[in-house]
Amino acid sequence: MEFDLVIRGGTVVTAADVGRSDIGVKDGRIAALADNLPRAASEIDASGLLVLPGGIDSHVHFDQPMGPGIVMADGFESGTRSAAAGGNTTVLSFALQPRGQSLRQSVEDYHKKAKGQSYVDYGFHLIVTDPTPAVLGQELPALVSSGYPSFKVFMTYDDLVLTDRQLLEVFSVAREHGALVMVHAEGYDQIKFMTDRLEREGKTHSYYHAESRPELVEREATHRAISHAELIGIPIMIVHVSGREAMEQIQWARGRGMKIYAETCPQYLVLTADDLKGLNMDMSGAKYVCSPPPRDRASQDAIWRGLEGGVFQTFSSDHCPFRFDDEAGKNHPKARTSFRWVPNGIPGVAARLPILFSEGVAKGRITLSEFVALTSTNHAKMYGLYPRKGSIMIGADADIVLWDADKKVRLTQDLMQHGSDYTPYEGMEVTGWPVKTLLRGELVADDGRIVGKPGYGQFLPRETTRRLEPAARS
Repeated sequence: MEFDLVIRGGTVVTAADVGRSDIGVKDGRIAALADNLPRAASEIDASGLLVLPGGIDSHVHFDQPMGPGIVMADGFESGTRSAAAGGNTTVLSFALQPRGQSLRQSVEDYHKKAKGQSYVDYGFHLIVTDPTPAVLGQELPALVSSGYPSFKVFMTYDDLVLTDRQLLEVFSVAREHGALVMVHAEGYDQIKFMTDRLEREGKTHSYYHAESRPELVEREATHRAISHAELIGIPIMIVHVSGREAMEQIQWARGRGMKIYAETCPQYLVLTADDLKGLNMDMSGAKYVCSPPPRDRASQDAIWRGLEGGVFQTFSSDHCPFRFDDEAGKNHPKARTSFRWVPNGIPGVAARLPILFSEGVAKGRITLSEFVALTSTNHAKMYGLYPRKGSIMIGADADIVLWDADKKVRLTQDLMQHGSDYTPYEGMEVTGWPVKTLLRGELVADDGRIVGKPGYGQFLPRETTRRLEPAARS
């Protein structure tokens, strides 16, 4: 066979194995894994480098409509550019249904936003905010069967929260049609109560965002979501878990034989609530406002125990970017009056892989294969992309990252290549860095330069029937 590309001499890492091999690529797919492959039209010398499956970030927010006067910092062009810079070849973003609007129309709107803009392949989860009879009986089942087999529900936020009855109804649709429900688990009424009380006490600085959402708020909602899932009889994914208390609920449920999956994010490994204080309680603390908030060192330790012990199936960025020095972002006029109004979310799609590799693999907390499972393979298996995506195997898309395990890099805003004007990880030194990112055999990022073109990234319809169990932990 004549290959379009051969990658030579690298150490190939999958969720199961690590070994030396050349990789032959033909028509955008991996066609051979062997030593001493014949010469090809194009070759890459990967000697001394790790050869990993392209990162899959299954939790990003691009071009999402916000409240009045607030604009998200990344559309699909800048957001996927940042993803490629960080070693990712696939992202799953969210198509949010504004209340009062058709879910089908929301999906069509997001396709228009993404068309011709993406540097990497992409798919959509749905966000259900208005589960009307038409949505539950017609639109949601039709969308699940046509390539959108996962959707997210919220247990907080005024314009997103579903009641317990609505959650049960949505869960029932998921069971009937084989969809996976992702749950943002924080208790709405508890947060509202705490926010009102803190404001009455004059505690309005960004730091009090964390005080308004203590860990028990996440614990209670996680337990309630699990109870709803048990009643209906479905698996669910608890997203962006921040600490021990929610983890304990997930482990409790698994002990009862339930399939409860869990995701965590970089902010819960390297940030704490103290970062929300900024410099002497100034407005810079708003840069770190996200939900659930970063917590404390003990919570970081708990998350690491979860990553090491198999509590978490996926590690995502929850990239939700706003500009800081912008009245349409974190410095919105109302945001200066109270943490209640600070746009909620932080950028992180480009930093996700380097942070987990540096803090996990380089420090001996997780293995190379566990890193691949947490950042790529399990995402593909959970969300209907496997075996096309998420591994280095014959027949899979040639989505490949060449990784320098020893390269030391200090994270800066310029390296992130996103639309936000800051990174919450500014100045952090990491060990391990993506040096080349290939999507379907084509180079899209090369030593920090984006060399791909917007529009090369394709939309990925996904399947319900191909969801597999995540990779086993060693």
